Amino acid sequence: MSVRAVAIAVSLYGTGAVQAGVAIATVAVADVGNVAAPSGIGRVNYAYRIGTYEVTAGQYTAFLNAVARDDTHGLYNPDQANREYGSGIARSGAQGAYVYSVDAAFENRPVNGVSMWDACRFANWLHNGQPTGEQVARTTEDGAYTLSAAGIAANTVARNPGWRWAIPSENEWVKAAYYKGGGASSGYWSYPTRSDTPPGRDLLDVSGNNATSTGGAGTGPIQPPYYTTTVGLYHNSASPYGTFDMGGNVWERTEDVIFGTMRGLRGGAYNMSAGWQRFNLQNFTRPELEDSTFGFRVVAVPTPPLAPIAMWWCFACRRPQRCQLVGLSPAQGKGSRHDHSSRIDPGHR
Repeated sequence: MSVRAVAIAVSLYGTGAVQAGVAIATVAVADVGNVAAPSGIGRVNYAYRIGTYEVTAGQYTAFLNAVARDDTHGLYNPDQANREYGSGIARSGAQGAYVYSVDAAFENRPVNGVSMWDACRFANWLHNGQPTGEQVARTTEDGAYTLSAAGIAANTVARNPGWRWAIPSENEWVKAAYYKGGGASSGYWSYPTRSDTPPGRDLLDVSGNNATSTGGAGTGPIQPPYYTTTVGLYHNSASPYGTFDMGGNVWERTEDVIFGTMRGLRGGAYNMSAGWQRFNLQNFTRPELEDSTFGFRVVAVPTPPLAPIAMWWCFACRRPQRCQLVGLSPAQGKGSRHDHSSRIDPGHR
């Protein structure tokens, strides 16, 4: 394998990038079987990965262009076009030929105005390898989640076995944000900036413990005129596992039904005080709501190891081709699959 191919393979399998162009950076969340908090939340008995950043407007725009030319299920929210509190995503063209673009100032800000079902469809799209086409089972309607009209109406949609990408559960989100790491009994920080004191909002503070929140009466946006900030802006304020913005910016959806018809929200938002980022404060909302303070990030199965390269002949596809066997994780099922090196390095033949 060429040096260029190796570099691309590391990008694909080491950072969580997926096949069709949208790269989702992830970090590993280890400490399998960690102790739960006194409230009973936060314990996860398997390894997983979580998005380093919130899903951005640029990533969501690529998703829309792949599967929303007709937009059967309303993945686009017109309020996302707003260039102050929205996502800066514009739609043009007629139904059946919709095209989406994102303002450069919003490309790396979190997408907002998304429902739980929008987020599930984005996760399904990643799970299915970022296909293009109508919003059907092979693209957005099945995969990590089976999204039937009955399941949505009854709010019974749950993560499927064999998932590869998903919306975080409450336990996955809380562990990634607050668990101190380094062992099974390390305990929890109060805030997702490795701190027990509320974060500030100072972009120039190199000491860390800052996040995008309201500063109280008389204060405006941190990056005016925009209400959200670019993801990872507070580069000294990472969570214990290396994620950013799990406090502030936008509320992040979790997949759990908290009670009744309500699904979880975590982490606070740009219009809330820093106290809302605290470990023991849980928010919730109806899954169909698309507020400008609602966004999300994704989780993924652990990165599968790279197996040896078949140099001259692939017995799986019965033709001369450099192919790579990729083992499946326990969440994906038993066995292996094979990927052609041309998908890793299109320039190598």
